[in-house]
Amino acid sequence: MLNFPVRPALARRLKLLALPFTLPLLLGLAACSPQPAAAPAAQPAPPTAATGAQPASKPTPTPVERSGDSKEVILATTTSTQDSGLLDVLVPLFEQQSGYRVKTISVGTGAALALGARGEADVVLVHAPEAEEKWMAEGNGTERLLVMHNDFLLLGPPADPAGIKGERSALVALKRIAERGAPWVSRDDNSGTDQLEKRLWQQAGLSPKGQSWYISTGQGMGATLTLADQKNAYTLSDRATYLARQRTLQAVPLVEGDAQLLNVYHVMPVNPARFPNVRINAPGGKAFADFLVAPRTQEVIGVFGKDKYGQALFFPDAGKAEDQLGQ
Repeated sequence: MLNFPVRPALARRLKLLALPFTLPLLLGLAACSPQPAAAPAAQPAPPTAATGAQPASKPTPTPVERSGDSKEVILATTTSTQDSGLLDVLVPLFEQQSGYRVKTISVGTGAALALGARGEADVVLVHAPEAEEKWMAEGNGTERLLVMHNDFLLLGPPADPAGIKGERSALVALKRIAERGAPWVSRDDNSGTDQLEKRLWQQAGLSPKGQSWYISTGQGMGATLTLADQKNAYTLSDRATYLARQRTLQAVPLVEGDAQLLNVYHVMPVNPARFPNVRINAPGGKAFADFLVAPRTQEVIGVFGKDKYGQALFFPDAGKAEDQLGQ
């Protein structure tokens, strides 16, 4: 290859002439070059028990699939009837007597009522009187029958750092817990238990949510009892679930017997007229409701738990007036 000198002015002209050709070439090569992968979108952290300013989200009932079988009855009920073992006795008895098959959806009372209000259940068995009355007023049920009651307990660690043991007033006990900043675990799931707890705090003139000592689980009674035990915390529980799990817990009943802690259960068949496009099993729902208030079933309810716990977990109330309960 021949080498010859190039004058500076000529070299500058050659560079300018080559620019229109080299620039597109460079841009094309850049476009073909491999690009760095985009960073993945941030994923939300998995849900955990919330404390302070991080309240747990409310559980939302998911759609319940219907088989279309006229012998299937969908029961939406509170977790306490399942966790206590009562349904393990009553459901087989009903199925044997009636020929129906029960599909049980065990959730908090708020979620159970929501299932019924969407036509995703045939009958509901719950324990939140004010919410039940509203549900009936909206036309979701055909009747509301009193079934049974038990009571709620204020549970806590044996050391009782808030000093509430033996207190007869639940409101006084809650005020003392708040004053001492003692840990409290709440279901915070719109269940019947949660609705009562929030009402008690309100009546005590307190708003504990957001406080560092107030822990929300957003879960059922069993999981909430377990967490309260782990945290050496206080909590509110129905007596039946506590008795069914007491062998696994250190927590003990510290406050009981207050009339405000009464826990009343009603059964309500879902109103088929409310859902003309849904195949509500109205005969099955009514059959289950009638079964719960029948004399023989009431006897079974009245003795349930005595052999295992030395006391009944529920008291049968069919046919009684509401103001007779707990007397």
